[in-house]
Amino acid sequence: MSDNQEAFNKTVAVLRRTLVNDLFVELEEDKIGLDDGLQTVVGLDSIGFSELRILSERKFGITISDDDYIPDNFSSVRRIATLILQRGGAAK
Repeated sequence: MSDNQEAFNKTVAVLRRTLVNDLFVELEEDKIGLDDGLQTVVGLDSIGFSELRILSERKFGITISDDDYIPDNFSSVRRIATLILQRGGAAK
């Protein structure tokens, strides 16, 4: 497995755990698909998205600018993980 794939998998695992343990979504971690809609399938509301932004910044040591905090970047676990890795984030 490449370093990029390993970093992606680790980021995805942290995001899923965050959704379940910190944002209290009613799905199990392994039931949250990479491309599941975070609003439509997972059930996050506007406050949940704001909390996910803040938690992601803290857990991955990055800053998510207002320009990056758009629905397209936060539509799925895959999209958020990609954004985090593009910003140089790493799971702590």
